[in-house]
Amino acid sequence: MTEQDKQFMMRAIELAQAGMDNNAGGPFGCVIARDGKIIGEGNNGVTSTNDPTAHAEIVAIRAACRTLNSFQLDRCSVYTSCEPCPMCLGAIYWARPAHVFYACTREDAAAVGFDDDFIYNELAKPNAEREVAMVNLMRDKALEVFSSWAIKPDKIKY
Repeated sequence: MTEQDKQFMMRAIELAQAGMDNNAGGPFGCVIARDGKIIGEGNNGVTSTNDPTAHAEIVAIRAACRTLNSFQLDRCSVYTSCEPCPMCLGAIYWARPAHVFYACTREDAAAVGFDDDFIYNELAKPNAEREVAMVNLMRDKALEVFSSWAIKPDKIKY
C-alpha cells in the first residue's frame, strides 16, 4: 500500500461523509484511479435519487467508464469506504479492475444498520428457497435470442 493509495482512500472516505452530510444517501464513497489519477468517483445516492442501484461504487464505475469511454476498468484501482455489497461486487467483477481497496468491513456496515449478509445468504440458496420468488418462465423463447447471440458475427464480447 502506497501513500497515493491512502490519499485515494481518504478521498473515498471524504465522499462518504459529504454524501451523508448532504442527505444524498448512506455513508459510502468510492474513487476509481488509473495511472495515479482519479478517473471516477461517487457517493451513495440511493435516497436522493430514488435509485436502489445508486451505491457509491456503481456511481464511480459509471463515471470512470465514461471517462475511459470503455466498459472495462483494466489497470484501474477501486477505493471504497466500505467492503462492497453483493451488487457492487458483481459490478466490480464485470468491470474487471486490477485492485479493490476497502476501509470498513461488511460487519462494520451491519453494526450501523446496513446488513448485506441477508443478500449473501440468499445467493447461496436454491431459487425456490429465496425470499423473493424466482420463477423460470419462457426459457425456450429466450434461448432463441441466446442462439442468435452465439452466431452473431459482429458482437462485442465482454
